[in-house]
Amino acid sequence: MAGAVVRRGGGRPLRRSGWVQLLVVGLSAWLVGCAAEKPVPAPLQDYAPKLKVASDWSRSIGAPPAYLSMVRAGHQLAVANRDEVLLLEATTGAEQARLPVNGRIETGVGFDGRHMAVVTEASDLVVLDASREVWRLRLASPVATAPLVAGGRVFVLTVDRRVEAYDLLDGQRLWVHRRPGEPLNLSQPGVLMAYKDTLLVGVGARLVGLDPLQGSVRSDLAVAASRGVNEVERLSDLVGPAARVGDTICLRSFQVAVACVNAERANLLWSRQQSGYQGLAADADVVVAADSSDRVTAWKRSSGDLLWSTERLRNRGLSAPVSFAGAVVFGDGEGWLHFLDRSRGETLLRLPTDGSAVAAPLLRDAHRLWVLTRDGRLQAFRPE
Repeated sequence: MAGAVVRRGGGRPLRRSGWVQLLVVGLSAWLVGCAAEKPVPAPLQDYAPKLKVASDWSRSIGAPPAYLSMVRAGHQLAVANRDEVLLLEATTGAEQARLPVNGRIETGVGFDGRHMAVVTEASDLVVLDASREVWRLRLASPVATAPLVAGGRVFVLTVDRRVEAYDLLDGQRLWVHRRPGEPLNLSQPGVLMAYKDTLLVGVGARLVGLDPLQGSVRSDLAVAASRGVNEVERLSDLVGPAARVGDTICLRSFQVAVACVNAERANLLWSRQQSGYQGLAADADVVVAADSSDRVTAWKRSSGDLLWSTERLRNRGLSAPVSFAGAVVFGDGEGWLHFLDRSRGETLLRLPTDGSAVAAPLLRDAHRLWVLTRDGRLQAFRPE
């Protein structure tokens, strides 16, 4: 099957060079042996609300891109639909700019407070400011991860594990980092983030620290070891979003493990097996993640000791979580937000969105939680 793109359920493809496409229905089918039917979601259980969070504002942004994400810089929120990049006032949702992009947008948005960057289905990297398109160029490979705009540069992580840096003002390519990898690549948003003056990138199952000016390697840490008997089972790429708490970065290795590393010393603090494919949440005390069947587990952040595990949200199509308002929050495939107690995992609150899947990683600051659904409804929530 040389030159195949094996596409999982939910629009997340596994790619090989060549880009011929095959359709395989259902993520769970791949991971547990091609089950004939989609698992039935766990029914919602009765609970006594113990938290007060209210809807702050809501607006439709239009049909979102395949790899949904949004980013906040200061008081502004950048988000994209399939055809446009929108700049919103984060506290009110008021539209500040709406910029059309010539081509269907594929990724989430990179944003530094002034410039925005997206990648289209045709692999065009497009950079815009608040009034116009600044430049675009054609990349050699598709992209699933939102570009990172920082320090006068645009950084791109392609699905074949290339890291590229471009000058923000004129699009000149500054450097490329590439490590030969497995023939099968995971087309799912990966890890691309700034840590102090270092660019942290997930290259396969390794967390690589790069000099953002030169592209030279400062650190290279194996987060997980691939395992399995075939190419799909051996995939162990780092997937986003990762969570940073001070010098600690906690992150997921696809279908293998959850781990925390010390980014300053570039050493592995702990790793625990878990066969999930979404990002995770972390704060000063706990790390929380869901596995591939949506069993939710929490570990002590400092040591990796197990704190609790629950199956009350099993098979509900959970999003990557965030820590917010003293709880850990998941969205699900039916548009519900589940606020779980960090210390015990019990349900503190459940809120509806628009009834479609919460399909983008949740975004929050100290005062608000922003939620984007598959039908393009963007909502902000705040504690009461």
